[in-house]
Amino acid sequence: MKRRTFLSAATSISLAGVSCGEDRFRKNKTNRPNVILIMTDDQGFGDLGCHGNELISTPALDRFAAESTEFTRFYVNPVCAPTRASLMTGRYHFRTGVLGTMSGEALIAPDEITIAHRLREGGYRTAIFGKWHLGDNCPRRPVDMGFEEAVVHNGGGLSQPSCPPGVGYHDPEHQRKHGYTLYTPFEHWISSNNYFDPVLMHNGVETQYEGYCTDIFFGEAARYIEAHRDEPFFVYLAANAPHAPEIVSEAYLEPYRAMGLDEKTARGYAMITNIDNNFRQLMERLETLGLADNTVVIFMSDNGPQYSRYTAGLRGWKSHFTEGGIRSPVFIRWRDFPAGKKVDHLAAHIDIAPTILDICGIGAGTGDMDGDSVLPLLSESDSSNPDRTLFFQGNRGIPERHRQCAVVTRRYKLIDGSALFDLSADPGEKEDIAAAHPEVVAALRGKYEAWFDDVSSTRGFDPQRIWVGDSRENPVTLTPQDWRGERSRFVQKEPLGHWLLDVREDGKYSAEIHLPEGERIGMLHLAIGEVSLQTDLAAERPAYRFGPFELPSGPARLDAWIERGERTFGVARVIVTQV
Repeated sequence: MKRRTFLSAATSISLAGVSCGEDRFRKNKTNRPNVILIMTDDQGFGDLGCHGNELISTPALDRFAAESTEFTRFYVNPVCAPTRASLMTGRYHFRTGVLGTMSGEALIAPDEITIAHRLREGGYRTAIFGKWHLGDNCPRRPVDMGFEEAVVHNGGGLSQPSCPPGVGYHDPEHQRKHGYTLYTPFEHWISSNNYFDPVLMHNGVETQYEGYCTDIFFGEAARYIEAHRDEPFFVYLAANAPHAPEIVSEAYLEPYRAMGLDEKTARGYAMITNIDNNFRQLMERLETLGLADNTVVIFMSDNGPQYSRYTAGLRGWKSHFTEGGIRSPVFIRWRDFPAGKKVDHLAAHIDIAPTILDICGIGAGTGDMDGDSVLPLLSESDSSNPDRTLFFQGNRGIPERHRQCAVVTRRYKLIDGSALFDLSADPGEKEDIAAAHPEVVAALRGKYEAWFDDVSSTRGFDPQRIWVGDSRENPVTLTPQDWRGERSRFVQKEPLGHWLLDVREDGKYSAEIHLPEGERIGMLHLAIGEVSLQTDLAAERPAYRFGPFELPSGPARLDAWIERGERTFGVARVIVTQV
């Protein structure tokens, strides 16, 4: 896989403090198991042959499932960033500062301790490949949060406005080279950074890669594993597929079209088959390197499928709090765990970090986690099945009690504080039994109230702010991923938002504003603190620089917008530099 590194005005950062080889974290631990945590994006419980899907081709994952211990009732959040925050910390996402997926709500609090921090301090090499989605700027990048090596895309997905410009989808020559076609329903919001030949962030630096995104992430992970085969390592391989836009080569797509599937389902299945092929190659590499026996491999997804398709009888899909939205496949393989064992005990995303740390012998100091180690349940002898109560919630904006939430026990699920389902008798959630069991509703509402009070008290729901004026990242690129405001969802027509900043140091700053594609006429405005500037747009200019201007340290709001008659809309990005 070829890659080209480049530094531009938007990406020339100081990497002081984020060196990938800090020996102070390295303790000479030996005979620790390696860990590979693989999480796909929007792959539902039913998107596997081993879960009864007769149309999809996933032979490598089906074989891996037969070799693993499977948690049959494993839960995640119904959207991605909250799941990822819980996965990395072992804590409910409301404790971490992460509330949602965009509009500035996918920023993890800088003081959160991740599993990468803990494993690195315990002598492990740590790396991430793929999707992070917990903040693109210092001090929230993977290299600030415990990972020594990071090859990731920005924001919630490739082709979203958070990504740097790359090779465009509308280039016919590029489409012919890689054998793909653009899936038209998503043309209105995708950026020019492509699933093929993407620009990714390698340890905080924009780097051009060649090939298909999933192939790149698995390939980079395999190279890292081989390079560190003689040291204990933790690899977090977070594929961005099969997340939209469903871009994949025709070679993977045609067999599903031939089945007569609708285009959207065919593309989703094709992307998963590509994942399956990459997974097979990675498992073969572990065998070749002699690492398979001493490597814990975990496979899971972040939420349900992104649209209606086969769900193995579960109701709903991504963003839903029914089983189809929050149940994830989970397979865990290691030499000490029984193959083919199915565990019906409730488990969730918050359990992954404490379980991995327990397996690796680094269990101390995890008392701030909400999750439990499920290591005892992975053993041959333990067949216990105690009840527990799990909580899931996801609101845009400030969370509200009993809104977009679920309480799950072994038998019951309460959705939004009012709809009750008996999962033991009705796993498809077809009959609301709340009226017949008011005492159960009251009990679960009480548990939820206590949980909500607890997680709300950790840090509240004040918005996380983006740092500027820190030597580890200067300049700082602001994108619509982290806009705030009522019109801040970048998927809508003519979106507009502002950024909430934490100016770390008094000084002089400048702002370079990049315009979106399209007609460039009107007036460009910039407002930050007491600074208010504007200029007329020229049709041929894609970017404008304002400043230098003085900013005091402390909280600040930055607005940048285009005014065209009575219409206002946002810009593509703003690059803030301390000069």
